[in-house]
Amino acid sequence: MRSEDVEIFSDMTNAAVMRHPGRKFPGILVRGDNLYAMCLRADVACEKVGRGTPGYEDLNGLRNTLWSYLNHYKSTLDEHGIGLPFSEDRRF
Repeated sequence: MRSEDVEIFSDMTNAAVMRHPGRKFPGILVRGDNLYAMCLRADVACEKVGRGTPGYEDLNGLRNTLWSYLNHYKSTLDEHGIGLPFSEDRRF
């Protein structure tokens, strides 16, 4: 872990907009529990749309991207001995 200054353009709850040093454009900070909820919603959406339905592949690609972010988040917290801010037993 390291500490650096970031530029904070908005610190709106659950939607902070900030720019990491060395980056041209700001990004949005999504909390881990909200990211987990998005992953679960994407799972439900894919299930409802169904494989083979037009648009499913695009939706599934989005779902896979979200899960990739969440898996990176979880492994990073684990490496630093930080517990998850959500229970993986929770489903929608």
